[in-house]
Amino acid sequence: MAGDRALLQEALSQGERTDGRVEFKERLSREVHLSEARFESLAAQLRHRVLSGDGEATYVVGVTDDGAIAGISQAAFSESMDVLSLLAEEAGAHLESVETWGTEGGGLVGVATIQDGGALEVATDHLIVGTAGHVDHGKSTLVGSLVTGRPDDGEGGMRSYLDVKPHEVERGLSADLSYGVYGFDAAGPVRVERPDRKSDRAAVVESADRVVSFVDTVGHEPWLSTTIRGLLGQKLDYGLLTVAADDGPTPTTREHLGVLLATDLPTIVAITKTDMVDEETVETVERDVERLLRQAGRSPLSVSRHGVEAAIEEIGDGVVPIVRTSAVTMDGLSILDTFFECLPKTAAAGGDFRMYIDRTYGITGVGPVASGTIESGTVETGDELLVGPVGETGFRPVEVRSIETHYHRVDRAEAGRIVGIALSGIEESELARGMALVPRSADPTPTRSFEAEVMVLNHPTRIHTGYEPVVHLETVSEAARIDPLDGQLLPGDSGRAQITFKFNPYLIEAGQQFVFREGQSKGVGTVTAISGHDSR
Repeated sequence: MAGDRALLQEALSQGERTDGRVEFKERLSREVHLSEARFESLAAQLRHRVLSGDGEATYVVGVTDDGAIAGISQAAFSESMDVLSLLAEEAGAHLESVETWGTEGGGLVGVATIQDGGALEVATDHLIVGTAGHVDHGKSTLVGSLVTGRPDDGEGGMRSYLDVKPHEVERGLSADLSYGVYGFDAAGPVRVERPDRKSDRAAVVESADRVVSFVDTVGHEPWLSTTIRGLLGQKLDYGLLTVAADDGPTPTTREHLGVLLATDLPTIVAITKTDMVDEETVETVERDVERLLRQAGRSPLSVSRHGVEAAIEEIGDGVVPIVRTSAVTMDGLSILDTFFECLPKTAAAGGDFRMYIDRTYGITGVGPVASGTIESGTVETGDELLVGPVGETGFRPVEVRSIETHYHRVDRAEAGRIVGIALSGIEESELARGMALVPRSADPTPTRSFEAEVMVLNHPTRIHTGYEPVVHLETVSEAARIDPLDGQLLPGDSGRAQITFKFNPYLIEAGQQFVFREGQSKGVGTVTAISGHDSR
């Protein structure tokens, strides 16, 4: 990203000193600087600069040997950062950050900070919790108070730590998935002092023994598809459904609860805003929630009556704990802390590496980044992967340049971790949500058609051959044709169906769960067989 020019001026002025920790380079190339004759020598020089700078060195790239700004192309700058990262790794250090500036001639100049010690290890115990609930029922505010340990101001101010887009903060409405993080060590919760600072989030990931990541979904009805994507595509361990004490369950509450329970996700219900109503109203809302859960075939467990230990022991297998909370008074938040500190991880972690892409973006000097939750296996810096399907070419070979989790750089990440993976060998414009990352050895075959066992939860009439809802599977959201294989399907019916995506092929496997939806119509399904392959 573009940096503060004062940092560049400081680096240029430091280069005039004789402490040896600032180096000027016009560019670094693989052919020259990674050659057998120069690689070890340059790595040794880098190591010396890091030691001379008390664990930190600065490389100014895109300038002449005397510090005059020259500027180099985007491709040359990206290659320079690749080379610098490899030299740092050889020297037992890591590329901590890169700031860039444009020059008048259209080139780039940048300041790269190298730090000692390589990428730091992070906790392997990582819980992922997805929030859901009606708009203005306090999802983001509750998570904001959890991760900071600070009460809300009564105006939802804590949600600003999660809603990353300015218009979301201004309107008080989330429009896309956002993320929060905190953790636990031997002394208890590890909070984020300043969640709006990337370094503070990274520090939690570094120091905690258990990391808890929140995938905060969207409560407004027009963005229900985004909520479904968050609940299906992030490999969640638990769901956290919020119901406001001053409003009670709404149709959106029922919609979100249906998605959580249809995918068999262990779920906690938090009754929020209990400070705004009297005790009698809270009890009424809790009874309404209990009634809603029973209608869905689940057993409610009131934590206020049965205790948190019983809730932790019973959650899942049809039991849904209910917790009364207030982000203003902080009532009930210590109970949620206990849940997230003690609940076991549920998502499976074995198998080969696989990740479905949820977001893509480009970073100057780093390149294209694919973000998502690792579904299975592990990934390391330098791994050779396949990504796709990409247009007409199927899967494309790529290489992992770097990995970050909550702004903390790591050399290795495993299943259940939310990561951003920087890739070489592909342009950011070629990446898209719904694509998958797999090992080179996987030999994946994209498909547009599969068979599934489906259940119709709600539909005004019969579902006939040719019905076309939107299917949500992993991070895929696309219109598809549903053809019942055992006759027409009525609301409440289960049966076999052929599912065919209308526009694009994807990597689909038996056992994957999905939701299909059109207006008020909704159903769920499980992939049973891949019935046709298509690389288009």
